[in-house]
Amino acid sequence: MTTTRFALRTMRPRDPAQPHRASSPLEAFFDLVFVVAVSLASGQLHHHETSGDLLGGVIAYLMVFFAIWWAWMNFTWFATSFDVDDWLYRLMTIVQMGGALVMAAGAPAAMNEGDFRLLVVGYLIMRLALVPQWLRAAAQSADYRRTALSYAVGIVVVQALWVAWLWLPGELRPWVFLPLVVLELLVPVVAERRQRRTPWHPEHIAERSGLFTLIVLGESVLASTNAVVDAVDHVEHLGTLVGIAACGLVLAAWLQATLPTAAVLMVAVVVTLEISRRSDRAVEG
Repeated sequence: MTTTRFALRTMRPRDPAQPHRASSPLEAFFDLVFVVAVSLASGQLHHHETSGDLLGGVIAYLMVFFAIWWAWMNFTWFATSFDVDDWLYRLMTIVQMGGALVMAAGAPAAMNEGDFRLLVVGYLIMRLALVPQWLRAAAQSADYRRTALSYAVGIVVVQALWVAWLWLPGELRPWVFLPLVVLELLVPVVAERRQRRTPWHPEHIAERSGLFTLIVLGESVLASTNAVVDAVDHVEHLGTLVGIAACGLVLAAWLQATLPTAAVLMVAVVVTLEISRRSDRAVEG
């Protein structure tokens, strides 16, 4: 890989057939930031469930979780194709990590008060930080120039729509949210469809998706642990909760090994809620 001015590497496409490609330490560090975001969102979902507003909590959770997942997925998709691991690439990745932390900080207000401002700011930081990356790929990888430019333009356009979404009345936001989600999902479809497709690495993408699944399943493990800890002071419920927690862990491990990622994510949420609900009942009883 050649080096350009300022000790930067030329952003050439990665080899999609590279053997034994695994997640880099930078990607693993990136994932740790998302543990915080997923944890805060899951905690707020549990708060809604215990207060009797499960439907509202699920809707708010899905809105927040989409922002978390899609921002993570877009970083992963770019990294699998154009990760050059030089100082500028790392700097832009750190900026995206900062955006993830802002999203995490905004999750409670978004889910409890319907105030999505901070969440959207974090999302914009993460998404717009990818634009210079795609422009750099367009400038230095001639074969993928049109594809990279399509990504950059699509990201900017949709992020402008998210800013406009904040100004809508609260009752209209859920209805406009879905079309905006569709537009987000269409950006890669349009960018890849009629132009040269990005050289994504199948094994790398599979590993990265598996790691994100583990992040979500970790919330089930945390809920299992908290249930047992809370039940220590209520010995009469300890046996039941230990059994529930153990079953939850076995179920999570089995699902992680056998089911598609999307199904695992949804079941993990259900397991987390059920364990938390039983824990609350034990404490109250």
